[in-house]
Amino acid sequence: MCLRNLWPCPGRPGQGFPILQLFIHPDSGSSIIMISALMPNYKRADLAFEQGEGVWLTASDGRRYLDFGAGIAVSSLGHGHSKLVKTIADQAAKVMHVSNLYRIPQAEKLADLLVKNSFADSVLFCNSGAEANEGMVKMIRRAQFENGHPERTRVLCFDGAFHGRTLAMISATGNPAYQKGFGPVVEGFDHAPFNNTNTLRAAITPETAGIIVEPIQGESGIKPATEVFMKALRAVCDEHGIYLGFDEVQTGVGRTGKLFAHEWYGVKPDVISIAKGIGGGFPLGAVLATEELAKHLTPGSHGTTFGGNPLACAAGTTVLEEVLSPGFLEHVCAVGDAFGTMLQGVVKRSSGVFDDVRGMGLMRGLHCVPPVGEVMPFVTGAGLLTVGAGDNVLRLVPPLIVTEEDCKIACNKLIEAAEAFVTAGKLEQETVS
Repeated sequence: MCLRNLWPCPGRPGQGFPILQLFIHPDSGSSIIMISALMPNYKRADLAFEQGEGVWLTASDGRRYLDFGAGIAVSSLGHGHSKLVKTIADQAAKVMHVSNLYRIPQAEKLADLLVKNSFADSVLFCNSGAEANEGMVKMIRRAQFENGHPERTRVLCFDGAFHGRTLAMISATGNPAYQKGFGPVVEGFDHAPFNNTNTLRAAITPETAGIIVEPIQGESGIKPATEVFMKALRAVCDEHGIYLGFDEVQTGVGRTGKLFAHEWYGVKPDVISIAKGIGGGFPLGAVLATEELAKHLTPGSHGTTFGGNPLACAAGTTVLEEVLSPGFLEHVCAVGDAFGTMLQGVVKRSSGVFDDVRGMGLMRGLHCVPPVGEVMPFVTGAGLLTVGAGDNVLRLVPPLIVTEEDCKIACNKLIEAAEAFVTAGKLEQETVS
């Protein structure tokens, strides 16, 4: 039995989001249990989806939502994509997992495709973005060690970064909010201001092994790196003999209109991490590297039980083939540019709820004037799914198959949400407080 208190969801009479759940054990005479079977580390909206098609999701109550969150920039081909569904079903019927004790032709095929279409010479598969970033750090350190620089173990990251939730990656991220309660941070990570070339060289020490940066900081509020900054990173790495790594977990696989976001800057990395969109919803991550780094990851130096299994790599191959198909990335660029222009119009018609548009391609953010956490329920109430981000930003990362017409509908829903927010008196209350 579950007793639930709700705070109202605008436009959804009698429904809302849970603020407290009290679970009573079904066995008679047992004590009250104040926790659900699922641990409470997620703040979940009181929505459950039963069906998806393209850029739309249908909730258990039958209501349809336009999905501009894409499972946090994951569902690159949308929901129910016929080729991806068939690939997964066919491969699952053959073999899903064998481990890396054996050759995996599906992994070989996907690695070849990634190498042919990137700077990289070799690929390591894993299961998630955080795991890919861990692998990238290990690869950087290992290469320095094998090249006669065992003292070079530190990695320079940047303020506002987000690299994952493992113990090492919350240390790389550097945000105290993510580190609180988990004991001492993992040693070996330094931080410098993002997009600041004046402080960059001073942050490099004799112990610096490499640099890791997001071409667009996603979690901290959709903040693109400047071209000057990205080129300065490459120059500093070349000057000091250290490696340049890009965290493309969120920006990669077509999200910005290029296969990888660093391509916009004309800067070649030594190593990158990817995840999210590469599996189209199936868990998959990868580290792509030049031979200079990859050759040092010899047997026994790193491993994963599930990484690169036949099912994940079959899914990844289908996704990548679609993204690389003629016209696909051009479509992302065209729709992304149009969407950015539409969002400028949303700002003008939002009655002061939104005041800025950020990002590129189909990785966009609307800066909110009131707290984004108070705006989002109204957006959801209007039938649009989005993702919150830092710096009070509403993140918009739809499937890459989205059309301009879909974007127009989304923008109308954003305006509807802003009007509902103002009508409810929320904006006035925030201004007064």
